[in-house]
Amino acid sequence: MEYDLQEKEHPIGKAEEIYSDSFRAGKRTYFFDVKATKYSEYYITITESKRKLQKNGKSLYEKHQIYLFKEDFEKFTHALNCALSHIKQNQPEISTLRPSTHKEEYNDGINELLVPVLDFEDLDK
Repeated sequence: MEYDLQEKEHPIGKAEEIYSDSFRAGKRTYFFDVKATKYSEYYITITESKRKLQKNGKSLYEKHQIYLFKEDFEKFTHALNCALSHIKQNQPEISTLRPSTHKEEYNDGINELLVPVLDFEDLDK
């Protein structure tokens, strides 16, 4: 299936933004946006924005995007869950990597990262 992501060609002008969420992680910000193609099919963009300082002292934002379409949602979720499970099961003890005061915080972060198994068939309705 071919998608036209050109915002200027969307029937209502710009690509319609359906949902957006973000979080900060140090100098990086991650954005999760649900948008619609000109045929009203939903897709997700995952954007990493990283702040870098230029020599003149001004900030520059470097951005990287991933486009994820509904036919790949289940495979993407499965691969992400497998990678996160691998980390959870095989990560060396945190005390060897970081000060022990961060151990509980770090482990809780890994547990929160596990993505629930979702039923994406509702999106076809």
